[in-house]
Amino acid sequence: MRTPIFQVDAFTTQRFAGNPAAVLPLDEFPSDAIMQLIAAENNLAETAFLVRDKNDYRLRWFTPTVKVPLCGHATLASAAVVMERLEPGRSTVMFLTASGPLFVKRTDARYVMDFPVRATKPIPAPQDLAKILGADFETISWDGLNYLALLSSAKAVRELRPDMAALEKLECAGVIVTALGDAGYDFVSRYFAPANGIPEDPVTGGAHCALAYFWSERLGRNEFRAFQASQRGGEVVCRLAGNRVELEGAVVFYMEGTVEF
Repeated sequence: MRTPIFQVDAFTTQRFAGNPAAVLPLDEFPSDAIMQLIAAENNLAETAFLVRDKNDYRLRWFTPTVKVPLCGHATLASAAVVMERLEPGRSTVMFLTASGPLFVKRTDARYVMDFPVRATKPIPAPQDLAKILGADFETISWDGLNYLALLSSAKAVRELRPDMAALEKLECAGVIVTALGDAGYDFVSRYFAPANGIPEDPVTGGAHCALAYFWSERLGRNEFRAFQASQRGGEVVCRLAGNRVELEGAVVFYMEGTVEF
C-alpha cells in the first residue's frame, strides 16, 4: 500500500522548532500492529493516521512504542494537513477519536483546537520524586494520567535534568513540570514520558489541557500564553471554558512525500 505522508512542525512559526508530527491520510486503517511499525519507523513523538468519515475524519495516534488516547500536536498537524493540503479552503474539521469528537478551526495564521480539560488535584508525592527530577518542587498534582510538579521558577524548569531511567519506572504516563513564566509568558513547562517512548516531548497539547486548569486555579484567570521549554520549544495559547480548553497554535510544513507498506 502507498499513501501520502506529511511531516509538520506544530506549535511554532519557525521550521525546526515546535513538535514534529507525521500525518498519514488513508482510505482505511491498517492493523494496530502495522500502524505501530510505521510510527516506530517515523521515530517522531507521534504519528497520526487519518481516515475520511463523511464530512469528518477518524483520527488515531501512535508514539514509536504505544498507541495513545490523545495527542494535541499531532491533531494540530492533522488539521493543517486537512485544511491546507487535502481540502484547501476548508476552515473547520471534526476529528472522531478515542477521546471523543475534537473540533479544530482555522484562523488567519493559526489553528484553534477544542479539547477536554484535565482537572488536576493535589496528591502526595511519589517516593524519591525530587531525586528523580533532580529538583525540589512546591506541590504535586495528578491529572488522571500524569504527575504535575510545580517548581520554584522558570529557570528551574529550563535547567531540569531528570533521571530518565528512574522516571520511566513511575506508575504514570509522564511527568509535567511547570512554573510561573518568564520572557512574557504566563507559565512555562516541560513534559517527560519515557515509558511511552518519548524521553522529552518538545511541545505537548495534552499536558496543556491540565496546565490550563492548574494555572486557572492558582491565578484566577482563564486565558494564558504558555511556552514549553524543551530544546526545540513551542508556544501554546490556552483558553479554559468549563470542562473544555481551547489550545491555539501555528504550524510549519517540513516534508511531504509517499510511504509504502
